[in-house]
Formats: sequence, C-alpha cells, structure tokens
Amino acid sequence: MKFELKDRDASGRIGKLYTPHGTITTPSLLPVINPNKIAVSPKEMKKQFDIEMVITNSYIISKHKGLKEKALDSGVHGLLDFNGPIMTDSGTFQSYIYGSINMEPLEIIKFQKEIGVDIGTILDVFGTPNQTKTEAEQGMKETIKRAKISVLYKGEMGIALPVQGSIYPELRFACAQQLSKLDADLFPIGGVVPLMENQRYTDLVKVILASKKGLDPGKPVHLFGAGHPLIFPLAVALGCDLFDSSAYIKYAQEDRLIFSNGTQHLKDLEELSCCCPICSSYHINELKKSEKIQRTKLIAEHNLYISMVEIKKIRNAIRVGKLWELVEQKASENPQLYNALSVLGKKEEQEYLEKHEPVYKKKAIFYTGPHTINRPQLYRMNQRLQQWYQLAHDTIIVFPESTKPYHVTYEQEITAIYRRNPNVDILINSSLGPVPIFLDEMYPFAQSEFPEFIDQATIKHNKQVFNHLTKGKKVLYWDGKKTLELLKQEKKGMTQLDMDIKRIQNVATMQFGRNTDKILFKGKKSLVKSKKTRKIRNVYCDDDHIVSMRASDGMFTLKLAGGIRLHAHVPFPRFRVVVQNDAVPFIKDGKSVFAKFAKGGDIQLRPYDECIIVDQQDQLLGVGRCLLTVDEMIAFSFGQAVKVREHISD
Repeated sequence: MKFELKDRDASGRIGKLYTPHGTITTPSLLPVINPNKIAVSPKEMKKQFDIEMVITNSYIISKHKGLKEKALDSGVHGLLDFNGPIMTDSGTFQSYIYGSINMEPLEIIKFQKEIGVDIGTILDVFGTPNQTKTEAEQGMKETIKRAKISVLYKGEMGIALPVQGSIYPELRFACAQQLSKLDADLFPIGGVVPLMENQRYTDLVKVILASKKGLDPGKPVHLFGAGHPLIFPLAVALGCDLFDSSAYIKYAQEDRLIFSNGTQHLKDLEELSCCCPICSSYHINELKKSEKIQRTKLIAEHNLYISMVEIKKIRNAIRVGKLWELVEQKASENPQLYNALSVLGKKEEQEYLEKHEPVYKKKAIFYTGPHTINRPQLYRMNQRLQQWYQLAHDTIIVFPESTKPYHVTYEQEITAIYRRNPNVDILINSSLGPVPIFLDEMYPFAQSEFPEFIDQATIKHNKQVFNHLTKGKKVLYWDGKKTLELLKQEKKGMTQLDMDIKRIQNVATMQFGRNTDKILFKGKKSLVKSKKTRKIRNVYCDDDHIVSMRASDGMFTLKLAGGIRLHAHVPFPRFRVVVQNDAVPFIKDGKSVFAKFAKGGDIQLRPYDECIIVDQQDQLLGVGRCLLTVDEMIAFSFGQAVKVREHISD
C-alpha cells in the first residue's frame, strides 16, 4: 500500500491511499457494515454517497458459521458485494463491550488475511478513560507486543496498528513511537469512543496530538469510532485522515437524525430542514408514519448524506486554506468542543502544529473569535517578529488601523515622516497585532480580515507582542503635525527608492531569517515594479535576478541566483533539501524531487517554503518550493517532495 500527500492545510491533508481494490481520497469516511444487518448495502453507498471504502468486523464474520463460510469461499468483497477497498476491525471493541472475546491475536490476523481484506487490524487492548496509568501502560505494552508478532504474518495485506494508552499523553506518544518502527500501513487511534460518547473533547484533542507526535508522518491515521461529523474538522486539522462510522445506522435505529452540529430525534422535529434527497423527497409526517424498517433505512441514508457532505466540506476547506475557520465555526456550535480548542493555545502544541502549517495560503485569515489568534500561522508570525525581525531605530511611530494596504492609506503621512527623519520605524496597531509598515503587503499581515472590535484575550495577546517589539524604544502615537514636530530634523530624508529597498529587506528577514537580506541583496540593486499597481515584482542585484515578489501574498519566490547566494553564504543544512545522488540527473533535467529520493535537510523548512536543492556532497542543484516538511520527505516513499523551479544544468 502507498500513501501520497496531494494538498494540505493546518495539519490536515488531502491524500491518495492506494489499495489493491482502488484509490481512496483522504480525509475519508468508512461506514461500518454489520454483515448480519445491512440496512444500506455497500454497493448503494458507493453509487449514492460516493463512499470509496467501508469497514466491517472480522470477529463477527468469523463467529457466524454462514458468514465465515461465504467469506472464506468468495472473500470479504464477495460477502459484502463491494468491489472497493474493505478494512476490517478485529474484535477489540467487542472485548471492550463484553469484557473478553474467544479469539487469539494471530488467529484473527490470519483470518483477515484469508478472506482477502485490504487492511486488517490487530487485536489490540482497548484502553478505557477510567484506567489508572499503570493499567493503561500494561494494555499499551500488550498492544505493542501483539503488533510486533502480527506484522510478521500480514503478507500482502495492509495492516493497521492501533495506538493505545488511555488518556495519558506520554503513553500515547510512547506507543506511537514503538508502533512506527514496525511495518504498518495504517495507524488507528483507538480507545477513544468513550471520550466522544461523553463529549470529553479536550481529552480527545490531547490524545490525538500525543499520538500524532509519535507516529510516522508518512502513514495515514485513522480515528476509530469518530462517527459524528461534529468532530471531523478538528480531527482532520490535527492530522487524522480516516474515520469510521456506525452512528449512521445506530442513530437511525433510534429514529435520530444526524446534523452537522448534533443529532435530533424524529419526534422532536416539526419539519425537515435538510435538503438531502431523503428530506427533499419525504414530508416529515410521511417519515414518522412509515414502517420501522423503511424509516430506519431512510434515516440511515439521511445520516450518510450529512456525514459525506461534511467530509467534502473539509476537503474543500483544505484546498482553499480555510480549515481553521471551519474548525472554529464548528466548535462554536458545541461548548465542549469550544473548550477543547484551548489546548491548541498552549506553547507546546502551537510549536508542533506550526511545523506542519503552510507558510502562505490562497485565502485571507478570517477572525471567528478568541481562538483565532492561536492559529499556527499567527503563532509563526509572532515568533518571527520576536526572534527574526528587529526594529532598526529607537523611535517608533504608531498609526491606528486603517484601510489596507496601510502604506497607501497613509502615504502622505509616511512621506512627510521620512522626509523629515528617516531614522524612525512605523507600526500599524491592527486587530491582528502590530504590523511593521514595510511588511504590510506580506502574508498574513495583508491577507487577514479582523473586525473593529475584538475579544479581550486577543487584545491582551497583541499588547504583549507590541510591548516585546517596542521594548526600550520611544513610542509616539500619530497625532498629525504634533508628532512631526517631535521628530528631530535630519539633513537627509528617505526617498521612495529607499522605502522600496527597506521593503525587500524587511520581507527577506521575515521570510528567510535575520541577516538573509544582506546575503541576498548585496551589490547594486535594481527593482522591477508593476506599472499598474506600483508593487515590486522582481529584484536584481549586480544584474542577477535574485527573487520575485508574488502579488498574491507579498512573499518572495527564490530564483536560482538567489539560491546560489544562500548556498554560498549560509552553512549547511540551512535552506537545504538533500537528495540522493541517483536523483541528480533528474534534478538537472528540471524534474521535481520525489520523496523517495530525499535524504534529509533543514528541519526549519515548512510546507511551501522556498528551498535550495543539493546533493549528498552539498553541491547546489537548483531551487524550488517544499511540498512536505523534511521529516515527511524522509517518511513518505511516494509523491512529490519539492517542486523544482530552476536548476543548474551540466
């Protein structure tokens, strides 16, 4: 089995999971099929609901004589009459419900292999939330022991190794690390159904994050039992790729309808507010009066429609860079889910999530509430302001929020300031936080939409960033001529050209790090600007094209001449992606870097960062854009790692 990452946002990813019975697009939902009681057939699911993969229970099949004989005779695909990929569970959940089951770990693995499943699951030990840490550790160790034995018998079957450890993050992390050393194809996060049933979403977030930190980033992650769409966006944003759901049929049997923000009982509804084919075709009274079997099937279909719509919403949100907005909007619909987002505001979690966050996005950041300021891209922005960026002068002039771009709105005032005294810095006191004037076209400073009135937590956070940035400086709040009169008259003011140079220097510092502007822009500088917008487009130094500035996000695209400068003056491994020597001829021919040829590189590189590509001897091969983190490049064995833009030819 192979897994390829195609697109990403937050820690969520659109991927392709290649199986013997077809390719799955992730994130994806696997409806649970009980072969004893099929209300909606897998074939109907594929045709009507775009279901690509289903999951069934190998333990139930093995204990039913008729099902077992048919499965052994015609395979699990023949048993379910489904030609797509099928995953099977092992009976672990049944052991949690009933206390124990009559099945040995190797016995169930061999049975799954015999009936031809695409992905089989080991018989792990279900860790309940009420366990002591000692009990949870014992179960975790037994799960790892069974996993080590089970993988030896997988053969051509994909195998899933569930992460256990109850609610203890350190146990989840340790379990994930140990399982990642084994020949697995999928990592479910197990033992979380009781957390979701009791809306313990804060614990669920901690469990997912701890597991993800220890798992192989090149393999898909399955959140076992996450059947309600309310939890899907957050789980995907934290890195989960697959979900399974029996909720669609369980709720239907109880006359409960799933909606994006919760469930409602049929008897409590006066009309159907949904536009799915079921709700559009039936009046509420028809549904209430229908026979039980028919009503169960119809509600199950409604539940599947709603669940699949939510999965598609998530995939679309990833494609346009709007997953965090979706997460926050969904969390506002449930108090416990809202509380769970507070975990993401902790420094440890922000540092982890920032590593996987793209450096820019197609759409602007939209404020949704107090949690917005904790988004990984804003954490990165503030960290770079505090660690990489430095105000050059002792006097700071602060302007209030205005129409973007700020330097255009305040053009006359800025010109007057710099004609009088070039040795000052200008900040905009925005709802996003302090914005240095020469960064006002750069993502995310320019690509953000915040309201005029924001919450107190965000105000406090922005004040802290402002105080850190201006510590030891003289701060003047703009008051027209009064402020100008306070500035000491300098003999020479700053010209428009000087301001353009300041802009490229500031952007380089924020994008690449402190002092990189001195490396990239050393020599005689010349700029190419748009005649229509007056924005900088290309930067040349000593007639070499160093970088281009993207209009969409105000960031630099690195050209080969710029890459040569960084390579010559920045020590290994900064900015590098190292490829195997076997790949060198392909890179020199302009081909992209594929993950299987990546050997390592700079762990500071983030998704969509500009990078330089080198061989194992640190010989420069070209420049490009990272699609994966360096850890992911090493972990994945399939798909693109770097999109090469320019290369050195022989």
